[in-house]
Amino acid sequence: MAFGSMQDSGRQAPMSEINVVPLVDVMLVLLIIFIITAPLLTHSVKVDLPKAESNPNITQPEHVELAIRADGSLFWNGEPVTLDQLAPRFTAKVAQAPNTELHIRADKLAHYEHVARLMSIAAKSGMTKIGFITDPSEK
Repeated sequence: MAFGSMQDSGRQAPMSEINVVPLVDVMLVLLIIFIITAPLLTHSVKVDLPKAESNPNITQPEHVELAIRADGSLFWNGEPVTLDQLAPRFTAKVAQAPNTELHIRADKLAHYEHVARLMSIAAKSGMTKIGFITDPSEK
């Protein structure tokens, strides 16, 4: 450290070194604060899914409406189905009419995992037009 010399030369030279210990202390404190707060910022994001307003879509006759309830139960045009039955139904529908649209009507409390799995099965089966049905009412 540059506090001066112990030699008694009669003349004191100005200190030409910078004391970096306080700067290191401040940087360590900032680093600790960043390490503690960074995970909180990524895990505490609340997402409130918006209601969509759009012009009504005039639907062609060839479409499949698939409903997902909050408990994960599935309905193919109002008929209850299981997850295992979806892939063969999608494949058959695409073979019958390649431009068939899939309209997903998911409950707002349905887990995204169910919707993503359903979309993955539909895409692997050849469904190319997938859309969501939303509630146009304002709240």
